[in-house]
Amino acid sequence: MSQVWLITGANAGFGRALTEEALAAGHTVVAAVRRPEAMDLQHERLSVVKLDVTDSAAIPEVVEQVGPIDVLVNNAGRGMVGAAEETTDEELRGLMELHFFGPVALTKAVLPGMRERKSGTIVQLSSQGGRFAFAGISAYSGTKFALEGWSEALAVETKPFGIRVLIAEPGAFRTSFNEPSAPHVAEISSVYEGPVGAVRDALSNGNGTQPGDPVRAAQAILTAVASPEPPLRLPLGSDAVEALQGVYAGAQSELAGWESLSRSADFPD
Repeated sequence: MSQVWLITGANAGFGRALTEEALAAGHTVVAAVRRPEAMDLQHERLSVVKLDVTDSAAIPEVVEQVGPIDVLVNNAGRGMVGAAEETTDEELRGLMELHFFGPVALTKAVLPGMRERKSGTIVQLSSQGGRFAFAGISAYSGTKFALEGWSEALAVETKPFGIRVLIAEPGAFRTSFNEPSAPHVAEISSVYEGPVGAVRDALSNGNGTQPGDPVRAAQAILTAVASPEPPLRLPLGSDAVEALQGVYAGAQSELAGWESLSRSADFPD
């Protein structure tokens, strides 16, 4: 069945791959991009709208212009590398606007129509970094953690209305995420060069050799969306699966190791 997909950040990376795969599957796609002139893809079932997802005032008008939306894909985003202490408030707030408040505003704008039709799917492009963090990505993971927590509650609240929520958690993919132009915060000194420098170098040096294929990831997302019961979370890529398996096992082990002390915080029987 043909659906209407609204995809943010549709001109590159996962957004571009999702746009092409949704069109190939027979869907109609509305590509929401900051610079429509940069969208060089043309198709009879593709339309392009100008939208900066951090401009919350513009979102209701765009959603009204598009009309009924079956699938919203909150994909627009960017990377950011730097130590927590080095990241300025302005940088952190800007990334939060892009990764959290923008998707929240768009989701809230499409929900009334989806509730009225008793159907719809919200796809949140998160990351394996939305479930665990490491040195250098405090800002990035902080925004993705926020999106995942909000979306997990949203999924429970909207299920009675026939609305599904899918959180995609990619690992390392060959997109522009790790290109040299990706944002890096200013270093305040060499004190964090050890832990953060190693991450920065690994991300830059690994660009172009990531194991993940954006096209296959897009196909996996379309398969999940077409499923009668899609998962709440969908890790993408073997590296994401293996990393998350390790994270969950470690969390279980830590919980068991400290269970007695944790339980001691209750009132005595």
